[in-house]
Amino acid sequence: MKSVYFIGIGGIGMSAGARYFKAKGFAVSGYDKTPSELTEALQKEGIDVHYEDDIARIPPDKENTLVVYTPAIPAELGELKYVMSEGYRVVKRSRMLGEIANGMHCLAVSGTHGKTTTSTLLAHIFTGSGTGCNAFLGGISKNYDSNLLLSDNNVIVAEADEFDRSFLQLYPDYAVITAMDADHLDIYGDLSHVKEAFKAFAAQVKKAVIVKQGLDITPADTTAKILHYSYDDVRADFHAENLKKDKCGYFDFSLVWPGGRIDGCRVGVPGWVNVENAVAASAIALSYGVAPEAVRKALLSFQGVKRRFDIQVNKSDRVYIDDYAHHPNELSAAIRAIREMFPGRTLTGIFQPHLYTRTRDFASEFAAALSGVDQLILLDIYPAREEPIPGVTSDLIFKDVTCPRKVLITKEALMEELKKTDIDVLVSFGAGNIDRFITPIKEWMEHK
Repeated sequence: MKSVYFIGIGGIGMSAGARYFKAKGFAVSGYDKTPSELTEALQKEGIDVHYEDDIARIPPDKENTLVVYTPAIPAELGELKYVMSEGYRVVKRSRMLGEIANGMHCLAVSGTHGKTTTSTLLAHIFTGSGTGCNAFLGGISKNYDSNLLLSDNNVIVAEADEFDRSFLQLYPDYAVITAMDADHLDIYGDLSHVKEAFKAFAAQVKKAVIVKQGLDITPADTTAKILHYSYDDVRADFHAENLKKDKCGYFDFSLVWPGGRIDGCRVGVPGWVNVENAVAASAIALSYGVAPEAVRKALLSFQGVKRRFDIQVNKSDRVYIDDYAHHPNELSAAIRAIREMFPGRTLTGIFQPHLYTRTRDFASEFAAALSGVDQLILLDIYPAREEPIPGVTSDLIFKDVTCPRKVLITKEALMEELKKTDIDVLVSFGAGNIDRFITPIKEWMEHK
C-alpha cells in the first residue's frame, strides 16, 4: 500500500490512524462531513481533507490504496458505496487498529466510561518513565497535544472501544476493564449482551486482565490472570489508601499493589475519579514492569485530556469545567466530583444529549443524574450518525429533572442564556458539537 484514505477522518480514532500512517510515510487523505479543530490540525500536518461526498477525491490507484472507514459513517454515503463496489481494500477503523497492534505488546483499556483518561494516563506513564510506547488515544492528551504517540518500543497502548464490538479486533497482553454499563443499546439490545461482549474481550487477553472491583469477570471468562482495582476498596489488588484532598480537589495518597505500596502519590489533575483512573493505569504499568518510582513521578506530571474533566477557568468567584460525559453514570460521577471539589457552591450544568437512541433508552436515568445540579441548561439532541426518532426529543429528559431551575433551549441560544444566568460553578457536558462553545464560554467567563 502506498496511500491510505479515511472516510470519516475527523473522528478521534480515525484521526489518530491518519497521523500514524502519515508518520510512516504513506500518502494520507480523507473525507469528513464538517470541518473541526481536529480536521484543521490534520490539514496543518499536511493531510488532505475535504468535506464534500466526492468520489473524484478518492485515490484512483485501487491496487495500492487502503480505505479505512468508521461505522459512524452512513452506509448510503456515495464515497463508501463507491470503494465497496470498485475493488478497493476497505477495512473498519477497528480492524486497522487490530492489524497495527498485531505483533506488538498490546496494552488495552476498555470500559463503557473512563477508558480515555485511563489509556492516556497509561501512555503518559510509559512515555514519562522513558520506557516509551505507541498509543492510539480516544482524546487529545494535554501533555502531548495529540491523540497519537509514537516510539521505537514495540508496545502499543490502545483504547479498546466497545461500540460496534470494535474491541474484539484486539488481542492484548494486558487489559483493563473500567465499567460494563448498559450503553450502545442500538448495537447490543440490552445489558446482558454488553456484558457478553466484555467477557468475549476478556477471553482474548493473554496475560492479565485488570477489572474494576465488583465487575462480573471470572476465571470462566478468560485464561488470563484476573486482578482487581478500586479507588479505595482494600479488598482490591490495586487501590489507594491514606487519601487526603486539598482545597483545590487534588488528592495525595498511597498506591497499594501486589508488589508493595507507593507512598507520596498525587495525580496532576483533580478529582477522585482521576485517582481511580490512575490506579487502573498504574495497575497495567506495574504489571508490565514499569518501576514504581517512575509511575509515581508520571502521575504527578499528568496534565489530563482535553474535554475530560477539563478545568478551563478556576477563579475564586467563577469556575468553568468542560467534560465529555454523555452517559448517566458519567454525569453522576462528574457531578459528584465537582460537588466534592467546590462544596457549598451553586452548580450550573449545560448538557447536550448525544444520539436519539441513547436519549430514548436512558431518559429517566439522565433526568436523575442531571437533577444533581442547581441549575440546568438542556440543549437539543446531537444526532451524530442517527436519523430522528419520532417522539424522541430532549423533553423526554427535561420533564423529569427536579433541580431548582431548568431551561430547555437550542444551542444557538446558549450564550444569550448564560449571560442572563447567575453563574458560580459552570460545567458543560456532552459528546456532540458542544465543544464548539468551549472557547466562547471560557472567554466570557474570564471577563464577565
